[in-house]
Amino acid sequence: GNGCGHTLLTPHSGTLSSKNYPGTYPNHTMCCWRLQAPPGSSLLLAFGDVDLEPSEHCAHSSLLLADPQTGTAYGPYCRNSVPSAPLLVTNSSTVTVLFNSTSHRSGRGLLVSYATSQHPVRGTHYTQEYISPDPLPIMCFSVYCPAGCKDIHGDIWGNPSQGYRDTSVLCKAAVHAGVIADELGGQVTLSREKGITLYESAFANGLHSKRGSLSEKRLVFHKVCCLLSPACDDVLEVVTFNASSWWHEVDVLGQDRAWVAERAALSTTGHSWAAEPGAKAAWLELDLGTRRNVTGIITKGSSEQHDYYVTSYHVSSSRDGKNWRPYRGSSGQEDKVFEGNADSQGEVSNAFIPPIVARYIR
Repeated sequence: GNGCGHTLLTPHSGTLSSKNYPGTYPNHTMCCWRLQAPPGSSLLLAFGDVDLEPSEHCAHSSLLLADPQTGTAYGPYCRNSVPSAPLLVTNSSTVTVLFNSTSHRSGRGLLVSYATSQHPVRGTHYTQEYISPDPLPIMCFSVYCPAGCKDIHGDIWGNPSQGYRDTSVLCKAAVHAGVIADELGGQVTLSREKGITLYESAFANGLHSKRGSLSEKRLVFHKVCCLLSPACDDVLEVVTFNASSWWHEVDVLGQDRAWVAERAALSTTGHSWAAEPGAKAAWLELDLGTRRNVTGIITKGSSEQHDYYVTSYHVSSSRDGKNWRPYRGSSGQEDKVFEGNADSQGEVSNAFIPPIVARYIR
């Protein structure tokens, strides 16, 4: 309907909001969402925000939930009739969510997320209330982040390497850190640690974080394997670089400059690798020497002096250097296009969820 805002629904979790959220929702709109979990499981709904203009019996604007399997209804809800608890546990695998509005003057609308009973530890993108102790090392916590957190309203401060200001939207920060894929959501392990003086901004996994000041606490996300072995976040050594072509440049002074594949290493000073000008379907190939578990990639432009950079790219992998498999990400439907750099100075991170197991990466 015309009242639907940001929506991402999967069988195991999702996020939905009214149009314009958190701005005022429009007059005379309606939206109906059907949530369907796997058979044998039940749905759990987290009310992040329900701010609909108050009226008697919520007649002007309302949120209504219905369980068609049992005939149970929840609501209607509006500002003067809000859910009694932030988490609604149903006994059904199917729930219909209906939002409608008439003429009104105020109200942010609604923001709701859901997961299933298969996820015993739950969190939401909207609040940290649901962080629960987990039987992992001391000071670690586990939350379940629903799918669809990337595009919700709210800011994040920090980056994957240093952690995030504790006022950041938790599950949105988890997407930025590359520990979950937005289209699937998932379990997140994190720790609350001492805050730092300054949080640096970064562009990672399609999200921009902000530069932020001191906070009392910061959020640090962990991959479970890193709790057992810190080496899983190490930078992998590249044995050999190869490329479809390289640029042999002759500058205005008549000097030669070779933009060869070996110059693609991230730590290289000066100019980088570049394909021959006008080359179609150019590629850069990394040989890791042996089959490795690759969890992500960092890209950067050529340098401040040479203002060149890659704005988007595909990734393929191979175990033998002959047979190549395109990376399709967690959806598995089509080749994933990774969002690259917007300038030649900053580093951009993209996570592979699930990881790539291969010797060769293109």
